[in-house]
Formats: sequence, structure tokens, C-alpha cells
Amino acid sequence: MRDRLQEYDPEIFDAILGEERRQQAELELIPSENYTYPEVLAALGTVFTNKYSEGYPGNRYYGGQTYTDAIERLATARARDLFGAEHANVQALSGAAMNQVVYYGLLEPGDSILAMDLSHGGHLTHGSPVSHMARVFDFHRYKADAKGRIDFDEVQRIAEEVRPKMVLCGHSSYPRDMDYAGFKRVADSVGALTMADVSHIGGLIAGNAVPNPLEHGFDVVTTTTHKSLRGPRGGLVLCKAEFAKRIDKSVFPGLQGGPHMHTIAAIAVALKKAAEPEFREYAARTLSNAQTLAGRLIEHGVELVTGGTDNHLIVVNTIASFELQGREAQQLLERAGLATNKQLIPDDPLPAQRTSGVRLGTPAPTTRGMGDAEMVTVADAFVRALRAKDDEAADAVRAEVQQLCARFPAPGPLLPASA
Repeated sequence: MRDRLQEYDPEIFDAILGEERRQQAELELIPSENYTYPEVLAALGTVFTNKYSEGYPGNRYYGGQTYTDAIERLATARARDLFGAEHANVQALSGAAMNQVVYYGLLEPGDSILAMDLSHGGHLTHGSPVSHMARVFDFHRYKADAKGRIDFDEVQRIAEEVRPKMVLCGHSSYPRDMDYAGFKRVADSVGALTMADVSHIGGLIAGNAVPNPLEHGFDVVTTTTHKSLRGPRGGLVLCKAEFAKRIDKSVFPGLQGGPHMHTIAAIAVALKKAAEPEFREYAARTLSNAQTLAGRLIEHGVELVTGGTDNHLIVVNTIASFELQGREAQQLLERAGLATNKQLIPDDPLPAQRTSGVRLGTPAPTTRGMGDAEMVTVADAFVRALRAKDDEAADAVRAEVQQLCARFPAPGPLLPASA
């Protein structure tokens, strides 16, 4: 099939091949990115992409659903078992869609939601003023304290003041464990629903490496299926049985039409992988690698937001550490073969396109098989590239990174190019 694509559309083929080579030769340190399984890629490229399947298993709006029903039933059963959920919906097309599903399914327009401020580690879909959801629902935002930690006294104060209908916890750049019991206590005190967006750490929860909000009585949990879970790009909604019908109706027909059945097939494969003992080992190594990487950066005098990490991600204050804006640091690191992303830090004086920090994480290096020794090497390369601040030093680091990556190849396609 690759040969046919190369012959028919060489421009697209060259871009795909270029990206494959980039992913092999560079080290992916963006904490929201990972290398999926070859089996997942194989499931994505199947004839299920041809099939419309509006509705749910046993109740579709089109005929010919024998096999679509089979894979969706497998996917939902595997999700329930893996996360210990009473109900699961696997049809959400993305992380943004899955969160919108919850808002529309469990709340009314204008209801108030208490969520984490974007600049303090929250996510765009958690009510950032630039998002459409902020125009539909009344979002109130809590922030981290001076040390970058969530202050539950402040969360409680805001909750008592605004009486939210939902308390939302979750993050895109908060490098510490979530105190789900603390959030549940705040929500219960004001009669609010509880929602956790665990998109970044969904795989770590599945691998029993970090706490599971469902074990703390949360009403609903959302997670993307890529990132630390190593599946395809999609969304997963887990909830108590009492909310099942409202969530399902919110997905279809409320927000979406036909689900992407090839993606659901690939999600089912990823969930099966995540239930295996090897995945629990992977989750544990991801955390260990993050601790080693953070510790080595601290040894170099690098300033980290919150002073370290409890999960898979690290936020570096590049202004304080290297006198570089986040965008400048990201560009230098990319030249050095280290893919990161510029990141706002708490109360950042710079805008989102410049920032005072960068964000990095360990899911992808861990997938490649790297361990503590390699994390020390990566930290040293990271610091050397940013302290030198010149292209010559970045190119020297890049050569070292390429040698490291050659020792630990990224997972490739299931089928060879000639297949």
C-alpha cells in the first residue's frame, strides 16, 4: 500500500516519510506526544474508515453493523475494565469534544464550572476565555499558589462564593499529583458534580502508577486515548451508571454524527495493550524517568515550576534558568534534536506565543526503551544547548541526540514499506 501511495501521490508520501525519519532521528520530549503501537497504526488503516455507524451497538441508523458493533462493544468493555468504570463511551472524536460532551450532557448553558486557570496548568477546554465553551458556561478559575501548588483553601473559598454546578480538576502542565479527595471534598461541600480530565495521565492511571479519580467517587472522568495511553487520537468518557444515558445522548445525537469506527478499533487495541503487565512496567518507568530527568536538571541549577514532578511532565522556567523566552528555547532545542514546547508558567508576564518556560516529559523516551542513564544524558544535552545559545553548539548536541536515538529506535509501522 505504501508503494501505491508513493507512486500516486509522491508529495504526500515524501511528507509521511520525512515525518517517520524525523521521529526516528529526533527525541520527542513533548509530554502530550508519544509513539503509538504498530498494531494501533494497522487498525487505523482499515476498511472501517468506510463505514457510517450513527447510534450505538444494537441501535444504529444504518445497516451492515455486525462488525462495527463488535469492535465498539469490545472497546467499551475494555475501557470499563481497565479504569474500573461503570460506563464508558468511546465515540468522542477528540479531547475537546469529550469535554464538551460532559458539559452539555450534565449541565445547562449558563451553569457555573470551577476549573484550573490555563496559565497555571489548566487546559484550553477548561473554560479559557478564548474558547467557545467560555461563552456558553460560566467558568470560574482557581490558580496555584506561589510555589506552583494548588491551594485548596483558595479552591474552597471560590467554590463557596460562586456555588459551581461542577468542580473540574485536570491539567496540561501541572507537574504534581492531583488530590482527588480534596477536590471531592470541595465539590460535596457545595453540592457540585465532580469531573476529572486525566488526558495527560490516562495511561499512568491505567498502569496503576498514579491515583484513579474514579476510586475517589468522581462522577465523570475524561481522557484522550493517545498521550500516555499510546493509542490513536480520540476521546474517552467514563462515568457513573446514573449518568450513562445523558452522556451517550450528549455524544450522539447531541454533538456528533457518525463515529470514526477505524479509530474505535484502534482504541480497542490500545486498551487491550494497556491491560497487559508490560504496560504497568511502562507506566512505572515513565514516572521514574521523569524523576531522574527533573533531578538532573535541578543539579544543573535549572529552575523547575513546583521544584520537581510527581508525574510524567516537567515545566522549566527558561527565563530564570537561561535568560531565554520559551519560544527561543523551543527553537534552540529543536535544532538540537530535542522536541519540546513553549509553556506558560504561573502568572506568566509573557503571552502564550512567547512564554517564560518550556514543557517536557518522558512518555515518548520511555516508549523507546530509555531509562535513568539516558535521562541524565538528555538533561545534560538540554542544558548544554540552552546555555550555549548558538547554532554550532545546538548542531553538536543534535549529533549526540541522533546517536542516542539510533540506539533506541522508535516503534515503526507494522508492515514494511514494500507491503
